[in-house]
Amino acid sequence: MCNLFLDANNCSKCPWNKWPSEEKDRCLLKTIEYLSYEETLGITLTSTSVTSSFVPIAILGLLICYKTTPIVRANNYTISCLLLICLSLCFLCSLAFIGYPGKEKCLLRQVAFAMVFALCVSCILAKTVLVMIAFRASKPNSDLRRWANPQVSYVVICMGTVIQLLICTIWLIISPPFPQFNVKAKTGVLVYECNEGSSTAFWFTLGYLSLLALISCLVAFLARELPDRFNEAKYITFSMLAFLTVWVSFIPASLSTSGKYTVAMEIFAIMSSSWAILCCLFLPKCYIILFHPHINSRKSLLGKQMIM
Repeated sequence: MCNLFLDANNCSKCPWNKWPSEEKDRCLLKTIEYLSYEETLGITLTSTSVTSSFVPIAILGLLICYKTTPIVRANNYTISCLLLICLSLCFLCSLAFIGYPGKEKCLLRQVAFAMVFALCVSCILAKTVLVMIAFRASKPNSDLRRWANPQVSYVVICMGTVIQLLICTIWLIISPPFPQFNVKAKTGVLVYECNEGSSTAFWFTLGYLSLLALISCLVAFLARELPDRFNEAKYITFSMLAFLTVWVSFIPASLSTSGKYTVAMEIFAIMSSSWAILCCLFLPKCYIILFHPHINSRKSLLGKQMIM
C-alpha cells in the first residue's frame, strides 16, 4: 500500500515515522513499540528476575552457615560460592533487556549476558575438571598428581572467561550494537530495538557459551562412574543438557517472533537456563542439608550412601 495523503492539489508520501489515516487526508504518528517496564509483560519479567536473583543469595547464605560440613567441603566450597554469585547476576542481567533501548543499554546488555554466563559455565567446567583430576591423581603412579590442586580450577575459570572477553571486545570495536527503529517488523508500528551490529558476533558469543557447556557436559559424563562422593558430575550433566536445550530452543523461537516478543524470549531463555543450573546443582545439596542432616557426615561421605 502506498502511504499517501490526498488533497485537492497533490498526493504526497507520509514520512517514515508516520502512517496515513483511514481517510488518507493526514499522516498519523506510528506507535513506538519496545519492552517497557510499565506494561504487564515488562512488570512480570522484571519482578521474576529480581525475585529469582535472591534465591542464589539465600543458598549462598546456607552454604556459608554449613561450610564446615562434608557435603559443602567435598564439592569445592569456593567455586560453589562464586557460581551462586554468578547465577544471581545471570538473573539480574535480564533487566538490561527491559526498558527504553538507549545506546548505552544496547552496548551493555548482550556483553553483560555473554560475560556473566561465560563465568558461570566456566565455574561449572572448573568443578568438573578438578573432580576428574583429583580422582585420577589418586591412582598409583599417576602423572596428574601435580595438577590436583585448586589453582587448576582458577586457571580454567580465567581462561574460559578471558576468551569470551576477547570475543566481546572485538565485537564492540568492529561492529558494536546500536539502537534503531525497525519500520519493517510490523505494519504501522515502529519497533525500537537494539541492532546487534554484527549478527555473526552475537551468534559467535552464544556458540562459545554452548561449546563451554558441551565440554562441561562431556567431562561430567565421563566422570559419572566416579565414587558416590563425587557424583555431583551427574547433576552437572543434567544442568548442562538443560542449558543447551534451552538455548537450542531459543534459536527457532527468536526467528519466529519480532519486536518486544523477541526480547522477551531471550529473557525467558536467560532465566530458564539459570534456573536449570541452580536447581540441578544446588537443590540436592539444600535438600540434604535441611532435611537429611544425618547424611551430611564424614561417615556417609566415606561410605556407600549417595550424598551428591
